[in-house]
Formats: sequence, structure tokens, C-alpha cells
Amino acid sequence: MQATSFGAVAGLYERGRPPYPAGALDWLLPSGARRVLDLGAGTGKLTRQLVGRGLDVVAVEPSAGMRRELARVLPGVPALAGAAEQIPLPDGSVDAVLVAQAWHWVDPVRAVPEVARVLAPGGTLGLVWNIRDERVDWVARLGRLMHQSGDQYDESVKPTVGPPFSPVERFDVPWTNHVTLPVLLDMVASRSYVITMPAADRDILLAEVRRLATAHPTLAGSDDIALPYVTRCSRARRMTPA
Repeated sequence: MQATSFGAVAGLYERGRPPYPAGALDWLLPSGARRVLDLGAGTGKLTRQLVGRGLDVVAVEPSAGMRRELARVLPGVPALAGAAEQIPLPDGSVDAVLVAQAWHWVDPVRAVPEVARVLAPGGTLGLVWNIRDERVDWVARLGRLMHQSGDQYDESVKPTVGPPFSPVERFDVPWTNHVTLPVLLDMVASRSYVITMPAADRDILLAEVRRLATAHPTLAGSDDIALPYVTRCSRARRMTPA
């Protein structure tokens, strides 16, 4: 199953996946938030940025392999086994719940009330996805090689939330991540459908990506690959009963 495929390649995911732009976190985090849950935290890509802001962060992640990698890079952060549908935290215990690159994997019928349960009244649910910007020619070609367009996360356009949350607000942050060829290859290899490919097909795909990165006029001869993204952000506030 693709949703549970990441744990076996947690190191690859850690090397290849991009961080999140500061402007996205500025918008997602409510003013005055102190205790934050990073839900579906993976290897801690977002977690470390939250810790860097001086927040009290707890991470919840279903994959044991991902939790081990998170504990390695962030040994001071609690990394708990759990999922959006079953969060191992008390009622009203966090000011914000952030979900990075993961809400499309959850069952919102079960996850929405569970997130609302652990949030303090008026707390914020923030959802964020890094989407490759395929308005750039070589990035569009990369998407075609991966059989996965920049709109691969339909849920990122209009995420499913609903009561007891306020209507979802949206905000996009364009930015560029500068990577090397090995990091680009790790990014491709860390996609769930690539992880679950037959090894021979995965080798062919990675060879095609390498060829694109070394032959495309925008990239040929450069050690610095400017990979553009649009980070799609959504937020909703937990409503208090009238």
C-alpha cells in the first residue's frame, strides 16, 4: 500500500524531500500558539522548522521507520505512534495541528473530529503541500517522466475538513529549492509509487531523470538545480459551541 510504503526508505525521504518556506509557516501558525502537533510528521521535515521557532512540538507518525529517523535527527522531540484517525494526545492539548504532505492519505470522516478533539477551542488546523511548479519546462518534463503532474494532490486544492471547523482559507507561497542531482534523484525515488515499483522499472525511471537533469538546456553543466515549488497552504479554526 502506497500510504505505508515510506518507512522502509526513511533515509531517502529525509534526504530528498524539501523543507517548507517560512512564509507558509507564518500564515499557518496562529498568533500566540505555543504547543503544536505535527501530525503525520514523517522524518521531521516540518518538525524541525517548528522546533526552530521555539515551539513546544509533539510529533505523531504511523510508520515506525519514519519515527526512528525523526528520533535520530530530533532526539528531543516526542515522536508518538499514531495517525490522524487516532491521535495519542489528551483533549484540548494543543494550540495548532499541522499536517504536511499527508492530509490526502487520511479518512476525513474520522480524522476531522479527532483533530478537533485534541485542539484547544479556537485552535487551528493547518494543511500544507509542496507542489512542483510545472509552469517551468524541465519541471513539467520531470512530472511526465514520473507520470505524476504538479496537481497530483487534488486534495491540496480544496481539502476536505468541515464542521466543527470554520470554512477553509487558502494561501499559496511560490519559492525555489536549490538541490544537487543526487538530492533530485532521492526526491524522485522517495515518491510512494516509485518506492513500490519493480526495481528494474525504478532504475529506468531514475536513469531518465538523470538524463533530463544533465541534458536539458536549463540544467546542463550546472551543479545547482533550481527546483521551483508552489506551497499550497490551508487553514481552518476549531469553532467553539454557540
